[in-house]
Amino acid sequence: MSKLWNRINDELKTRHESKTYNVIKVLESPQGEIIEVGGKRYINMCSNNYLGFANEAGAIAAAKDYVEKYGVGAGAVRSISGTQKCHIDFERKLAEFKGVEDVMLVQSGFQANTAFVPTIITADDAIISDELNHASIIDAVRLTKARKYVYKHADMDDLKVQIEKAKSEVEGIVLIITDGVFSMDGDIAPLDKIVELKEKYEDVYLAVDDAHGEGVFGSHGRGLVNHYGLEGKVEFEIGTLSKAFGIAGGFVGGKKEVVDYLKQKARPFLFSTGLDSAMCGAGIYIVGEMTRTDERVKKLWDNAKYLQEQLRARGLDTWKTVSPITPVIVGEEAKATMLTKALFDEGVLVSPIIFPTVARGLARIRLMPSAAHTKEVLDEAIAKIEKCAKELGII
Repeated sequence: MSKLWNRINDELKTRHESKTYNVIKVLESPQGEIIEVGGKRYINMCSNNYLGFANEAGAIAAAKDYVEKYGVGAGAVRSISGTQKCHIDFERKLAEFKGVEDVMLVQSGFQANTAFVPTIITADDAIISDELNHASIIDAVRLTKARKYVYKHADMDDLKVQIEKAKSEVEGIVLIITDGVFSMDGDIAPLDKIVELKEKYEDVYLAVDDAHGEGVFGSHGRGLVNHYGLEGKVEFEIGTLSKAFGIAGGFVGGKKEVVDYLKQKARPFLFSTGLDSAMCGAGIYIVGEMTRTDERVKKLWDNAKYLQEQLRARGLDTWKTVSPITPVIVGEEAKATMLTKALFDEGVLVSPIIFPTVARGLARIRLMPSAAHTKEVLDEAIAKIEKCAKELGII
């Protein structure tokens, strides 16, 4: 057997032995508060479908309408003959909703970061990244030849140190990049303080990946920049369509000339076929609904606050969260995986988060309430979490 196959098989064996092998669950139903896996009913507490749009009737109808009108695929990259009117309409709708001049659609939130960062940044520049940023930001930064700096999580004193170090070591610009909402802990970036700090320096810019902020924070779910009232002060907004919007895709928003530049140079835009018409049609409908009413955002927050209050009342630790993301700290990695399995046996689907994704001793399950959850279903999940946590000695 070759070195490659030995390496692959050894890694798989290690994962099985350490109980970190991820058995991927296959849904036999649409995404929602109740799902079907292996012919059985499960309460779904680990979806990113914040506002419940993934299986919403109006979104489904819009997707069908756009497939009838534009076909199932774009048939080419956007820069040749793959830009359809639905792409432009969706980009305009998103830009208006986000309060930016223009938007570029790409295939995923991950691709949004890999399209934006390596295109904007040169070898003469510096990038300063929060230490807890998402993997897509980390990989996007790795694709550049820029000087790279990391600041302690949400620490403005350390960010200042890194800015001054970068300014003294590079001739080009300095880009600060951060998640808006941090997906493991549920805390948020202090964008107001970051903006205040970066404005003290020339040629220091800010990019925010608001994957978990859109549909959650701000007026009607416009995101964290809107939440802080910082429109026009954050140069670049990066987003995903796969969470609150309930579909697939990603985008980069900002000044019109920035988007024009990205459409000329960003490799994921130039060398990969664009979004299909169903995503554009559903997306246009969903942004329209989010603009029209904030009822789903309010329901999301009502459910999140209820879930977190009930868990804390039962002695469970929801850590630092100030968002609907609800970590339940259990400490040991083995207990996190055991709790996940126990809950699965009880009909509740959750996701375990263990080292190296989080620090040793801070293993957890992560719960994701949505606007689609009813109080009755949340109560059922809470009761089963309490039962399993007691049986495992977590509380």
